[in-house]
Amino acid sequence: MTPLEMKSELQSLLTGENTKFNLSVPKLVEKILFRNEGILTSTGAIRATTGAYTGRSPKDKFIVEEASSTENIDWGAVNQPFSETAFDKLYTKVTDYLKQREELFVFEGFAGANEKYRIPITVINELAWHNLFARQLFIRPGTSDYKTVETSFTIISAPNFKADPAIDGTHSETFIIISFKRRVILIGGTEYAGEMKKSVFSVMNYLLPERGILPMHCSANVGPEGNVALFFGLSGTGKTTLSADPNRKLVGDDEHGWSNTDVFNIEGGCYAKCVNLSEENEPQIFNAIRFGSVLENVMIDEISHAADYNDTFYTENTRAAYPIDAINNSLKPSIAGHPEAIVFLTADAFGVLPPISKLTKEQAMYHFLSGYTSKLAGTERGVTSPETTFSTCFGSPFLPLPPHVYAKMLGDKIEQHDVKVFLVNTGWTGGGYGVGKRMSLKYTRTMVRAALDGELNHTEMIKDDVFGLHIPIHVPGVPDDVLFPEKTWFSQEEYQEKARFLANEFKLNFKKFSNIPSAIKEKGGPN
Repeated sequence: MTPLEMKSELQSLLTGENTKFNLSVPKLVEKILFRNEGILTSTGAIRATTGAYTGRSPKDKFIVEEASSTENIDWGAVNQPFSETAFDKLYTKVTDYLKQREELFVFEGFAGANEKYRIPITVINELAWHNLFARQLFIRPGTSDYKTVETSFTIISAPNFKADPAIDGTHSETFIIISFKRRVILIGGTEYAGEMKKSVFSVMNYLLPERGILPMHCSANVGPEGNVALFFGLSGTGKTTLSADPNRKLVGDDEHGWSNTDVFNIEGGCYAKCVNLSEENEPQIFNAIRFGSVLENVMIDEISHAADYNDTFYTENTRAAYPIDAINNSLKPSIAGHPEAIVFLTADAFGVLPPISKLTKEQAMYHFLSGYTSKLAGTERGVTSPETTFSTCFGSPFLPLPPHVYAKMLGDKIEQHDVKVFLVNTGWTGGGYGVGKRMSLKYTRTMVRAALDGELNHTEMIKDDVFGLHIPIHVPGVPDDVLFPEKTWFSQEEYQEKARFLANEFKLNFKKFSNIPSAIKEKGGPN
């Protein structure tokens, strides 16, 4: 099937009598309730459940192997190849299936707040609540500024269509397939709405570097004086929580591009983890969940319809999707200047990384490529004790290009704009998971604010013996002993043992990288 034939097939799908275009939030909520796709909570949000799939399905994600892109893709376990012939056949099966649905829902919007670099996206959904999700997560156009152009990408989402691996060439009933040549993302067999969001991010991670723009899995905010900060971190490290600061305007909570002139949000909404969410600890996120928001897999009281964020009956990966302007002090438009500070967030369950440390350029590159955090006991079947998790550039599942491409771009920008980089551990102190305790969010906020306000730029530092990190000897509002992990442990021998273990894990992981300057390997990692 040629791109022209596929375009004709797509047009046939879009012009069907069952297709509803760009429904308003109230109309979509009506549809969701009428179709029994979700329930209305006490705050007016929609609660939906996603069935068997409560998170992404990375083993079911593919990229079509095409002449125009195949030499650029970093093929492997993350970017699995899918044949053009198999994609065309599956595409036809999915579109034929959708034509038979009673209703289809279409959203037309954008990815990228900067108009010079944005791409138009068309999202075709089998489920109304998925279309509401797309409307809240992507950038919503005005009444006349959306045009279907050759550069647009189309997401086709059919969660109730199940693939047959023996016939369709997939690994299971689920599939998430990107074709850069056809500019189509095909999703089926999963109701987890986050697949749409992250597939578009993968597309931007391929397209933006071609234009000299660094795509980043990070949140961003800006202070009263215009000082911009970026927060990199994997799920559960506090990226969304720490960027939602009442004293700073939010640029975005998850995905950004860094151009030669600015940092811009790729999305128009936020997708926050809400396990144990409380108004006391995270008031901005808590109060953003209102009419038009979407709650995924959150337990709801049968009588009051109030959300119980502490109940993880369905999954620990409970989520809230809401438009960015639900955050009262969000920046409009979501575009800011070059960052003055970058924060790498990790939740170290071994309790040996300092709560905050300042990084040299080589260390910044090393920790960016490492993308470390911990996987906790109980979060996945078979995980009985903390495990190290490394995700390249803090976003390995979404990087179509080789890691060194993104790393070099970040290093160049850090040097060009003299950006200060900090490593912040939001994990455990006084011992590992099960022995120590989670780092106080109050202390973390205090340390991060000190870093962003420039208070740590000239303070005295002590170099850590194991990881080579530079630790401030004092941060106002934080007990001095908290800053040095070994001082919070009862046994110094046990601390040294765990610290050396983690340092070795870093070294073993880093062996996989090629095309990396030797200075990063020699000066950036543990001693």
